[in-house]
Amino acid sequence: MPWPDDLCFKVGGKIFVSMVLSDGRYPRITLKASPEAFHDLLEIEGIAPAAYVGRYKWVTLANCNVVPARELEDLIRQSYALVSAKAPKKKVPSRKKKKASRSRV
Repeated sequence: MPWPDDLCFKVGGKIFVSMVLSDGRYPRITLKASPEAFHDLLEIEGIAPAAYVGRYKWVTLANCNVVPARELEDLIRQSYALVSAKAPKKKVPSRKKKKASRSRV
């Protein structure tokens, strides 16, 4: 948790959604939006550009009831897809095949 009162969800080491736990039952939610959806979301009362990262198309929902639950789920899935597409790919060490040793008698 990079901030004491925030719950952050990450993919590839990058945050795709965060929630302010100190807000109580209906926390503020910050997530990344697509460039197309960003301006449409700002038209909804209770959604604003996120502090510090709004210029990168991040939005903050005043609480989780600003949009219907299904729409919020879609926004979180879109944020995950946008962030994971840009997250660095972890290097997977290649496994070398071991040659079977045969003992000759």
